[in-house]
Amino acid sequence: MNEIRTLAHKILKKDRRAIAQGITLVESSRLDHREEALCLIDLLSKSDNKSLRIGLSGTPGVGKSTFIEKFGLMLIEKGLSVAVLAIDPSSIKSGGSILGDKTRMEKLSRRSQAFIRPSPSLTYLGGVSRRTRESITICEAAGFDVVIIETVGVGQSETMVSEMSDLFLLLLSPAGGDDLQGVKRGIMEIADIIVVNKADGELKLAAARTQADYAGALELFRDREEDPAGFPKVSLVSSISGDGIDTVWLDIQLLMDWRKESGSWLKRREAQAVHWFKNEVQNRIINEMNNKPDVKKQMKILSKKVALNELSPDSAAKKIIESFNK
Repeated sequence: MNEIRTLAHKILKKDRRAIAQGITLVESSRLDHREEALCLIDLLSKSDNKSLRIGLSGTPGVGKSTFIEKFGLMLIEKGLSVAVLAIDPSSIKSGGSILGDKTRMEKLSRRSQAFIRPSPSLTYLGGVSRRTRESITICEAAGFDVVIIETVGVGQSETMVSEMSDLFLLLLSPAGGDDLQGVKRGIMEIADIIVVNKADGELKLAAARTQADYAGALELFRDREEDPAGFPKVSLVSSISGDGIDTVWLDIQLLMDWRKESGSWLKRREAQAVHWFKNEVQNRIINEMNNKPDVKKQMKILSKKVALNELSPDSAAKKIIESFNK
């Protein structure tokens, strides 16, 4: 494990090549790589570095990459470093992904204070990759001040990103009621700041109307006891001109300061750690079951019975669990 210790040491020194190598390792599905990845994460978890983790999602075509680039450049101008973990959707048929986020953030990718890593979702639900949480750990250990997790896009399962971030931004385009209807209540409830993008030119008035629509919609939700008055809030931004970007950052700082002083930030991180512990237990049990020949054989037999309606899915599942326990 000397190689893993060396890799961890380089990551702690913010070696960009080592950071990329570490993320590649944790994303690998090979069993030998998995053991090395666990060792690496254990070593890096001891780091005292604490990044601000920002989850970000938005409707297709809203301009997530443009916003992140402008936002990231603004952070760099303020003396901060930023890592972007961009999750690209994978094909259900081939499993492939385009991974084009780095080319869409050309200016940001050229800055030494920034690190951009596109990763495939591999059809994992929740808008993130299965190992995104471990990639965050690597970037945090490397000392990046801000880690942005860009999900694949708005959907009912996008709430997974809230279990690995300190706050969640939802980007929306200027639109009418149809767009409001299309965004699910679940993702609205976890959004800390809703950002209406493209608030410029001919869309400026439409953006203002959209802001009012969503501000009204948020009134229907219960106030969050752990947050200050006025949150969640809706902001207007132009990713082209940069108008409103500074305001979003000030709102983020206000919210984070409040949560840290109240203790809710620490409680949130502790709850997230427990969540991922339970999630990993479930995944390991499923993997163990899939790797047992006798269980796989029984699974095939019971699948046929379920398909022929000779056995209910619940009863078949019960038999599989009983077989696995034996």
